[in-house]
Amino acid sequence: MLELRPNCEYCDKDLPPNAPDARICSYECTFCVECVETVLHNVCSNCGGGFVPRPILPATERRPGLCVAKCPASRTRVHLSYPREEVARFGAMVRDIPPEKR
Repeated sequence: MLELRPNCEYCDKDLPPNAPDARICSYECTFCVECVETVLHNVCSNCGGGFVPRPILPATERRPGLCVAKCPASRTRVHLSYPREEVARFGAMVRDIPPEKR
């Protein structure tokens, strides 16, 4: 089950479980689409991987136990693991490498 972190790790924008603009990497690092496209350039500042849209859990329980009410999102806010200057340096070093070759 995905953790569904509640915020963008870069700008701290709220990203509720149904946010269509939430992006995650393969380690579930979570960022908003604006930061992914304009600041991070599709490079996760933690692992160097790329991003995909975060899945949205169904609001309605159509199968037993499978909905956001039964599997609530995390309430723990997560922030950058590195200073913004290091994030920029790392992103510049990696962004021209396709995600599948990083």
